[in-house]
Amino acid sequence: MNVRLTSSSRRALLALAAAIILPGRAFSKSSPNNQERSDLKIKLTFGENTMMATLYDNPSARDFASMLPLDLKIADFGSNEKIAYLPRKLTVEGHGPFGNERPYDLCYYMPWGNLAMFYADYRHPGLIRLGRFDEGYEALHIPGEFPLRIERVQ
Repeated sequence: MNVRLTSSSRRALLALAAAIILPGRAFSKSSPNNQERSDLKIKLTFGENTMMATLYDNPSARDFASMLPLDLKIADFGSNEKIAYLPRKLTVEGHGPFGNERPYDLCYYMPWGNLAMFYADYRHPGLIRLGRFDEGYEALHIPGEFPLRIERVQ
């Protein structure tokens, strides 16, 4: 039997697998304080473009911040986001659903272990919101693949 999956159906299948592997967390009814902004600002640079973002106060965002600075590759994915693969998976402790998805969210996609930087509407299980872009987010609309530098702003 030969079955072909589209990228969106692969993502849905992986999100379902995460829900099975992480029971009680993937579809938790409780909503932790993962939507509160922290004081931690980051700078993301690729090509001649600089974007600024504020991280949220949640375990995954703190784990991400502990990895900085990072040199990654940013690439297009689908029609609404850019992605970058992290050197290791982040903690998913304390994550919970959020329903106010909007463009220019900075998220972590649990099944694949990548950053997801949205520049258009989205809705997908398996995401943890790490923060929001504050400025320079127009650069996310530039098509292509580029070296990406992510660092804390002091």
